[in-house]
Amino acid sequence: MTDTHTNLHADIDRGYEQFFRQNRLPHLWCPGCGNGTALKCIAEAIEGADGITQDNTVIVSGIGCSSRGSGYMDFDTVHTAHGRAIPFATGIKLARPELNVIVITGDGDCTAIGGNHFLHGCRRNVDLTVVLFNNNIYGMTGGQTSPTTPTGMSTTTAPYGTVDRVLDACRIAEAAGATYVARSTAFHVKHLTQMIAGGLESHGFSLIEAIVQCPTAYGRRNKMGAPAAMLAWMRDHAVMKSAWDKLPPEKRTPDKFPIGLLHACEGAEYGAANAEIMRRAGGL
Repeated sequence: MTDTHTNLHADIDRGYEQFFRQNRLPHLWCPGCGNGTALKCIAEAIEGADGITQDNTVIVSGIGCSSRGSGYMDFDTVHTAHGRAIPFATGIKLARPELNVIVITGDGDCTAIGGNHFLHGCRRNVDLTVVLFNNNIYGMTGGQTSPTTPTGMSTTTAPYGTVDRVLDACRIAEAAGATYVARSTAFHVKHLTQMIAGGLESHGFSLIEAIVQCPTAYGRRNKMGAPAAMLAWMRDHAVMKSAWDKLPPEKRTPDKFPIGLLHACEGAEYGAANAEIMRRAGGL
């Protein structure tokens, strides 16, 4: 039995592990947290991408549970100030346009304190791949309400239920000018990897929202059960985009949400436009 068990594990492709700093593991995320799953999906998307290597890729993060992710990845990485991952990443991309720049951020980091940078990163269409780990709460700082906390759910700053309406990062990204917008969940592992891979291939601002479970700060307070139960909730409430488009309005209830490629279009990329301005200025 031992030999069979060993052989089964030997057949599993674990090539993505080359992209992790083994001396930083195990990670410090809570048991059952979905951030590790999303981080693995990023590594697998990089592994399957053409032309993306550890030498030509930079990973930038802000502050929060999700933003710890950059420290575990064996690339040139930057752990920046709260909400400032996108402007740091923009500077790197403009200075070194040949690099692949990936941003790991969270719902608070990206859409609250970093909301202005998020809007203008989309508007400029900077060639960045932004993976937003959305756990619907400020997990690292004590479980406060974030812009994506569903209305009525309990947090430390809204113990009787938040009255704020939910901010939809994907709809905002599309409206602001991002050219690739997708969403998936920690339950749909292969699908999330595919959505991130599509963002890496896209030339322009790519947002991939990864819905991840936070059993400690969010799930426990809202009596959502163990991590497996939270994953089951994602399974039962996420609807593939093709099926979502066919749903009548009355079936699109607040507890359901579409996943998949939500928006894709062509658009002038900011770095290329900036390079053209520099060329013109040099010819004066």
